[in-house]
Amino acid sequence: MRILLVEDDQKIAFFILKGLKAAGYAADHAADGENGLHLGLTEPYDAAVIDVMLPGRNGLSIIETLRRKKVRTPVIILSAKGEIEDRIKGLEIGADDYLTKPFSFSELLARVQALIRRSSEVSEPMRLAVGGLSLDLVTRRVARDGRKIELQPLEFSLLEYLMRNAGRVVSKTMIMEHVWDYNFDPRTNVVEARICRLRDKVDKEFDRKLIHTVRGVGYVLQETD
Repeated sequence: MRILLVEDDQKIAFFILKGLKAAGYAADHAADGENGLHLGLTEPYDAAVIDVMLPGRNGLSIIETLRRKKVRTPVIILSAKGEIEDRIKGLEIGADDYLTKPFSFSELLARVQALIRRSSEVSEPMRLAVGGLSLDLVTRRVARDGRKIELQPLEFSLLEYLMRNAGRVVSKTMIMEHVWDYNFDPRTNVVEARICRLRDKVDKEFDRKLIHTVRGVGYVLQETD
């Protein structure tokens, strides 16, 4: 899952980025409103966290423009303003949630996860399952046929993306866009390497394989006969 953070306070931005990446999310950061809007319009994100007071263009203007351009990325507003009128204004212009500074990262993460679950087309938002493989989005536990599978945060994020797109072929580019940030170098073989490691944990000990390579196209997670 890929998150956009638009925040000009470097300390707050570092705090949020560190937490998101530790939780297995790819995170892009813009320190001003113009760059934040550019990323929001040109890159695919699963959610965005946007401060209100920004240099160049404020957060409300970013959200208004995104919605006018039909960009439906779920947005959480960050603001030092906690008055009811401020919250109402933010929600009216298209934000999905509003969090007042100071805040705990655990609350921000829970809200980001809730927005992603609500915007997903997956019918069961708390748990993903394909065959005997299950992934709990709340506890972040993964198991296959009752056997617990230990994953690193990036591996969890990669498996989550594959499971959310179960039965659908996803290209290397699509994986890079959603699991790694926009500074990722596409010339490396890191996607192939991570898929290989994920297969070792998810498929190696089982007769029926779930992660398949579609040569020249990408990867698909699905049950096969």
